[in-house]
Amino acid sequence: MAKYKRVLLKLSGESLMGAKQYGIDENRLADYATQIKEIVEAGVQVGIVIGGGNIFRGLSGASKGFDRVKGDQMGMLATVINSLALSSALTSLGVKARVLTAIRMEPIGEFYNKWYALECLNRGEVVIMSAGTGNPFFTTDTGSSLRGIEIEADVMLKGTRVDGIYTADPEKDPTATKFDDITYDEVLARGLKVMDLTATCMCKENNLPIIVFDMDTVGNLKKVIDGESIGTLVHN
Repeated sequence: MAKYKRVLLKLSGESLMGAKQYGIDENRLADYATQIKEIVEAGVQVGIVIGGGNIFRGLSGASKGFDRVKGDQMGMLATVINSLALSSALTSLGVKARVLTAIRMEPIGEFYNKWYALECLNRGEVVIMSAGTGNPFFTTDTGSSLRGIEIEADVMLKGTRVDGIYTADPEKDPTATKFDDITYDEVLARGLKVMDLTATCMCKENNLPIIVFDMDTVGNLKKVIDGESIGTLVHN
């Protein structure tokens, strides 16, 4: 029995690279689509926001001489490419999926608004919300916080390459210990890099809990939906 009725799933663009150095790994994409199909079949309404770091990241572009606004716009377009790829993978599995964009670019995707997104979710479609917030200087973390609040999701599920939040980067510090749950205030006080500051504060102010978990292990998404205690819960 699913614990949540409606979720906002935030996926990392970097994770879509899988074993590759750049772009989209078809096997990783298929794994993600299969996991999403499993929770849709359990009756869960799924909204998705994907990053674009596997193709282009605006902030890193700015550090290499790109104008920040243009760099962020390029990053937004990268998220649209990833969204189209995931939509295609879901459709091939028989899952109805719809790509909405924060910037007008019909016929690539339909222009996002909350009411249309809710209508699609209530019809059982997976709604992939791309192009971030449509504005520069906002990350896809902030975009996912905004969309999660707008669609009135029960929880944001942040799928990453690690299995939760640690006291330090577990890939660099072998002594790092994992939190099973943590408050937003503690995340902010410790300066933990769960999401950027704007995204974290938005979730705190609007009481949207986050579960950070390892999405790259097949089956984990269903475990989170079923209420198994994997990953780290962030809450007020």
